[in-house]
Amino acid sequence: MNHETIKIGAVIYDPKVTVIWGIIANFFLENGVNVECLFFKDYETQVDALLKSEIDIAWNSPLAWVDAAMRSHNRCIKSAMRDTDQDRKSVFLTRADSNIASLQELKGKKIGFGAIDSPQARLIPMNFLAQNGLKAGRDYEEVVFNIGYGLHGDHVGGERDALHALQNGLVDASVCVDLNYEAWKQDGTLDEKQIVCIEKTPYFDHCIFTVREDFPLERLKVWEETLFKMDYNNPEHKEMMDMEGLKQWVKGRTSGYAQLEEAVALLNFFKKA
Repeated sequence: MNHETIKIGAVIYDPKVTVIWGIIANFFLENGVNVECLFFKDYETQVDALLKSEIDIAWNSPLAWVDAAMRSHNRCIKSAMRDTDQDRKSVFLTRADSNIASLQELKGKKIGFGAIDSPQARLIPMNFLAQNGLKAGRDYEEVVFNIGYGLHGDHVGGERDALHALQNGLVDASVCVDLNYEAWKQDGTLDEKQIVCIEKTPYFDHCIFTVREDFPLERLKVWEETLFKMDYNNPEHKEMMDMEGLKQWVKGRTSGYAQLEEAVALLNFFKKA
């Protein structure tokens, strides 16, 4: 057994986070790897801890990855991500009775966004709108539903509140990540006859494990090999994987963060935050 403890950071966006990481820690211990889970109230604090080497690996949002990469001058290391983190899209929703069928028809309208720091429900959609010639304050009114600031959109509340505002006629359009859109169609949160999707962003990626730059690569290899042993067909693993929203851990990539990097630059996000 490798008795040298690997410290993992996770943000408590929901009470279930502590349960998820308790299961993961036990799994690693059973496989001869000691891990200690440290919990943070927001991603900025977690990135601070990573860059100070107070933790070895951070389970980061996409915005936290961009933050860590910028602040480490691209020296932090990418690791694994969930299968569901790859190839996501944000969707633009309108009411079917509004006759708004394109982004250009949102000129002069109110658009409901999620939290200020949400990649999928504000930053990436605003960048996409800008690429299509629509600028906040000039071409449309930005209405932010800033639920769970600091959690980078992990709290679904902002996206849900934006949808409810759309349903109640308080905004003319709203945005959310495709996973929430599909889930809401399934559970009846939205009626496809009343709420329609008029546009989608290009694909982007979501969360990723971020590793401090001086973490020994041989230890990272052991950690990743252990993580990849998790099997969705194992009932004990399935419980945690369902809570964390994945069926398989996959090799991480950073190519899916280009849109977010553009959005951060466009909105001057970190200098304003």
